[in-house]
Amino acid sequence: MPISFYLLAFKTDTIFKSAWWFGLGYFGAGISWIHVSISEFGGLPLVASIALMLLLCGYLALFPALLFYLISRFFSRSLWPLALPAGWLAVEWLRAHFLTGFPWLSIGYSQTNSFLSAWYPIIGEIGLSVLIVLACISLCVGLTQKRWLVAFLPTLLIGATSLVTQDYVWTTPTGSVKTVALVQGNIPQSMRFDPEKDQLAMKKYIALTKPHWNSDIIIWPEAAIPILESLVEPFIEELDEKATATNTGLITGVINYDLNTNIAYNALIAIGIDNSTNNHPYQLNHSKRFYKHHLLPIGEFVPFEDLLRPLAPIFDLPMSSFSRGDYVQPNLIASNTYFTPAICFEIAFPKQIAANLTQNSQAIITVSNDAWFGDSHGPHQHLQIAQARAKEFGLPVLRATNSGVSAIVNHQGIIQSSLPQFEAAVLADKIILVAGETPYRRFGDTPIWSLMLVFMTLAIVFKLKTK
Repeated sequence: MPISFYLLAFKTDTIFKSAWWFGLGYFGAGISWIHVSISEFGGLPLVASIALMLLLCGYLALFPALLFYLISRFFSRSLWPLALPAGWLAVEWLRAHFLTGFPWLSIGYSQTNSFLSAWYPIIGEIGLSVLIVLACISLCVGLTQKRWLVAFLPTLLIGATSLVTQDYVWTTPTGSVKTVALVQGNIPQSMRFDPEKDQLAMKKYIALTKPHWNSDIIIWPEAAIPILESLVEPFIEELDEKATATNTGLITGVINYDLNTNIAYNALIAIGIDNSTNNHPYQLNHSKRFYKHHLLPIGEFVPFEDLLRPLAPIFDLPMSSFSRGDYVQPNLIASNTYFTPAICFEIAFPKQIAANLTQNSQAIITVSNDAWFGDSHGPHQHLQIAQARAKEFGLPVLRATNSGVSAIVNHQGIIQSSLPQFEAAVLADKIILVAGETPYRRFGDTPIWSLMLVFMTLAIVFKLKTK
């Protein structure tokens, strides 16, 4: 990273172009897995899928290109250690929000398993990203100008603070333990487009679940019930009765579609025992559900759909016209445990997770179907993001997926247990519930924004003084 920043920092005559090529390589290497879903399930040839993937990477590369251009345009190189980290935070915020946002591959995730991850519960992954940029650009500017304090002080302070705080535990076990079973069906993605095989998928999940009805909590992944909820009420009612009879809380993905309004939701529903005052038998549209808010472009909604849908099969995939759920929704309750939900790539949006955490929240649940991306590094990045959320909020994260990687991450962000990819299996384990909260859960991004506001103010003041 420092070498990349060095090359960018000292090619000021072509800095926009250099930064764009840097971004293209960075995102091209990191999210190349996207072309798998386009080529295998989007009905496009390999060349076209790679071209679309590169188009997305080219768009994402505009963010660092614009940042380096603006910083080089308005600030002298000696002020970059102040201006660039603040600008990076602003540009990453824009990337996470513009056109629904795609915050994937933020550089802070690179430290998930390093001692620098001690910053996650303090200022979050995005805050750590800013510190990495500060360290890198300070090294570049300081070393070339022989300003040793500028070069090494940020790195030393960041590293020393990480070492001091890495063993501090922000949340502590309450003594309450829950047995959980995460069911990984490994249903081939091709079956998702064949309605005649939907019953086979449901029977497979029932068969895998059968030995685990003694668990406190059972979790099925995203769209594990592939038939519209209104068409499988008897099946879910039987599932609810079984869960209730065995004193189990079950959470499953399902597609909810209102035949009267033609509105569809990618949903999670809780059935069985929840030990709350809201505990009643399942019924269609009952309140114990969560609707996905952050929808995936193309896969779950098609922007400019009148124009794009006729162009290629990828723009007309089944179930690509979902409606958004509310940004803030009630927690799901299973076996008297309060879960803050996130469906698929919603786990990459820490502000959304934070907005849905309540005083009762005891764990985070994220479900997905990463079979779209085959044997690529996409699912592993997805798990790494879940680790970051666990460290940020000091809560266990349960990740149930169709094809892997299904895993349980403890409140310290350590992968407690996981299943191999592409195997039909059940991850049976226990989760330890905790009390307390991290600074990041309490204050969110406010500290890092405040610090970067100070940095940018100082950069502007020094710039004006040198005129």
